[in-house]
Amino acid sequence: MRRANHLLGITIVCLCLFAVGIVGAPAVAAEAGDAKTLRRELDQLRHQVEALQDRVDEVQALKERIRKLQSELDRLRAAQAGQGGDVAAKEAASEPKTKKKPQGVKFGGALRFNYSWKDYSAGAKTRRGDAGLDIFRINADGKIDDIIVSAEYRFYPYMNTIHHGWIGYDFGGGNQIQGGITKVPFGLLPYASHNYWFGIPFYIGLADNYDTGVKYVHDRGPWNAQLAFFKNGELGDATNLERYSYDPVAVGAARNEKTNTVSARLAYTIGKGTQCHHELGASGQWGELYNRDTNDTGHDWAAAGHLDSRCGRWNFQLELGRYEYHPRNPAGVSDSTVTLGAYLGSFPIAARAKFAVANVAYVFPVNAPHIKQVTCYNDFSMLDKDEAGAAKSYLNTTGCGVGIGPTFTYIDIIRGKNMIYVGNGSLAGGGSNDWNTRVNINIGYYW
Repeated sequence: MRRANHLLGITIVCLCLFAVGIVGAPAVAAEAGDAKTLRRELDQLRHQVEALQDRVDEVQALKERIRKLQSELDRLRAAQAGQGGDVAAKEAASEPKTKKKPQGVKFGGALRFNYSWKDYSAGAKTRRGDAGLDIFRINADGKIDDIIVSAEYRFYPYMNTIHHGWIGYDFGGGNQIQGGITKVPFGLLPYASHNYWFGIPFYIGLADNYDTGVKYVHDRGPWNAQLAFFKNGELGDATNLERYSYDPVAVGAARNEKTNTVSARLAYTIGKGTQCHHELGASGQWGELYNRDTNDTGHDWAAAGHLDSRCGRWNFQLELGRYEYHPRNPAGVSDSTVTLGAYLGSFPIAARAKFAVANVAYVFPVNAPHIKQVTCYNDFSMLDKDEAGAAKSYLNTTGCGVGIGPTFTYIDIIRGKNMIYVGNGSLAGGGSNDWNTRVNINIGYYW
């Protein structure tokens, strides 16, 4: 009996333990399942956080890239707006935009000072160079409705003169007409050089030249076509040497002046709108050459082909051309030379000659708070005269243009052989066979 009771007790205890196991197992299993689920959710959240952090890093990198690209864009725009005669190598105008620009006329100007040292001037060498006021000028440019205006007047220490002044009409679609004292469409535009002193084409009246007349411009897509008729030089008085552009002048023994000139220029840009584009063009002009002494009219003509290549920071310019003057001078006056004048001076040039231009420039990357542009260049030009025994003329300028805030500075080493204004050279016959050097620094404030 005692044995039976003992077995019964053991059986009851086992049943109780079994019951507890049945009831407690789900609770333990539930706790284990909750832990796994929690770990899985934590892993998922961690992966999501890491993914989001990666995207944040990508966004920050893109923002930095955009900032650098914007800075580079601003620098290139400054470089385009800051090159050429006043700022070296301006970019040709882009396709007309549909968005209208602000209306009105904007006034601006410049104040420039110049320092020069010449190895061909004993006084300048002894004084270690000379410095003084170069120019003060005022500008007006703008558009009201479809009427365009552009003008510039210059004050030099020795003369005052108009640089240009014209009124135009914009027809839309890249077509406009200009009337007044406007730029002659010929050769490399807007300038056939990068430096402050230009090249030989400027001094023979075939670069940055302005005359009085009317001009039609078509600039759309890769094509730029210009056709102009000029009644005469910019002042309408060939005896007045207080002028900017070099033209035949009625002074000396052969008083000639140009009149009734037709000029045409056609250019096509390969890859326009890309980082590497090349403008190929041809220019020509023909006009009458009136002589005041004989009251007779001869003629003159010029033609040129050019390449203006811009790839990234590089700019290459090439131009080859020829001109001929056929004057009707008085008896006994040679027709082998023609007298040109500007800046209160005059000099003879060969009546018939070939000319060449080869320029290269590089725009350096700038990462400085106030420096907007650093462009260095080497500009070369040459004049090969037809006259037997006439020495060729050469002009080579190596230098840099530096834009700091509203200022622009040219630092040039000018080397000339048989070149006017650089030693005792001549653009006609004779002259000097020696190379001469002029160091020139021009500092300007623009507004």
